[in-house]
Amino acid sequence: MVRIKTEKVTLNDIEQLQTIGRQTFYETFSAGNTKENMATYLDEGFSMEKLTAELNTENSEFYFALIDDKVTGYLKLNVGQSQTEIKNDLALEIERIYVLKEFHGKKVGQALYEKAMEIAKQKSAQYIWLGVWEENPRAISFYKKNGFVAFDKHVFKLGDDEQTDIMMKKVLKSDK
Repeated sequence: MVRIKTEKVTLNDIEQLQTIGRQTFYETFSAGNTKENMATYLDEGFSMEKLTAELNTENSEFYFALIDDKVTGYLKLNVGQSQTEIKNDLALEIERIYVLKEFHGKKVGQALYEKAMEIAKQKSAQYIWLGVWEENPRAISFYKKNGFVAFDKHVFKLGDDEQTDIMMKKVLKSDK
């Protein structure tokens, strides 16, 4: 069985984060979007300035998934005021889980998800939420399999294209 490690990303890893971020985003979304919109998003969303700001943001964390010391995917989590929409101190947002295409089906996404669950428990989160593009059935299926349910929608802008993300959440514990 392949051993997948997760490791917290630091500023020293920013070039590797930029590389995996751009590559996985392109692999995931290029077929359904224009070259211009993809180029714009890759340039803006994964610029050194933006990644530096994200890595320095309090209450946001990145983790790499590694197989034999090769970065195969990554995870971004937000809590508190760092969440992109729901600013609930009792929630944890999975902003990104991306895996290199060549490692799909090898449990890398599951390892990153389990890391998110571990962090959620450490932070006593009552629920985890995320947004997933409505035209990404593989990701929607993954989250449903892990107990997430749709609860709303929001707009995600990719270049000049407004797209719909399904917002999903998983309740971890209730207020009793």
